[in-house]
Amino acid sequence: MAYWLFKTEPDEFSIDTLGVKGTSCWEGVRNYQARNMIRDDMKVGDSVLIYHSSCKQIGVAGIARITREAYVDHFQFQVDSDYYDPKSDPDNPRWLMVDIEFVEKFKRVLPLSVLKTMPELEAMPLVKRGNRLSVMPVSESEWQAILSRVVR
Repeated sequence: MAYWLFKTEPDEFSIDTLGVKGTSCWEGVRNYQARNMIRDDMKVGDSVLIYHSSCKQIGVAGIARITREAYVDHFQFQVDSDYYDPKSDPDNPRWLMVDIEFVEKFKRVLPLSVLKTMPELEAMPLVKRGNRLSVMPVSESEWQAILSRVVR
């Protein structure tokens, strides 16, 4: 089993949204490095930290689990979608997505400001300046360090 962190803007899709839906596709990833991780590394059963960004309470909000491995993100072909990519070819699609299911919402968001103070996370891309990836791997030790600080 592997561990991941997925960033989302809660005005668009939050841990609460996932809680209501139960299961959802994780679409709209438009970065090749992140796409490659989705394609090559994400497996059913992997655990995911849901991270809220671009909001008042930036930080880790809960946990999800991958329930379906990489498949074609059909939004890349929908002209009216925010994720439309006119350069993507249906015979050789550029973008993929996975499905995730809700596991847990934390009682409080674990803020980025706290994550940045944790020595166990100093190598984690999330706490480094300029990181833009919407999905990223989390080591088991980073996962355990984060979970040790959340309020459940």
